[in-house]
Amino acid sequence: MADLETDELRSRGYEVEQCWGPKYTSCPVMRGEKCAAADRADVFVYDVFSTGETDGGRSLISGLRDLYPHTPVVLTAPGMELEWVEIEGPHRVIPLVGPPTSARLLEAIDQALATEREPVQPATL
Repeated sequence: MADLETDELRSRGYEVEQCWGPKYTSCPVMRGEKCAAADRADVFVYDVFSTGETDGGRSLISGLRDLYPHTPVVLTAPGMELEWVEIEGPHRVIPLVGPPTSARLLEAIDQALATEREPVQPATL
């Protein structure tokens, strides 16, 4: 599925970098560390079930939100909604529930990019 989504995004002009994620390789985000691939991303697109985590991807998404608060996340969850998914606040994501068709995925990515948050600037005294 990820390969099909990647091909579709590339055909639409997006640069896509795929990540094996914590299911198949050591993931720096799961250790609370920044990731070189994530540093280059304008938006993260993850399927909640592909993370391989026993908590359904919650730890990975939370880690991404903590480490990259200005980078939007599109979270696909075919077949069910997840109660822990936040659509507001510091851990908010753009949920895509149901089949991630090309049109729906592109719409979610466009929405995520349009709502990209700026990094929080420290207050000056």
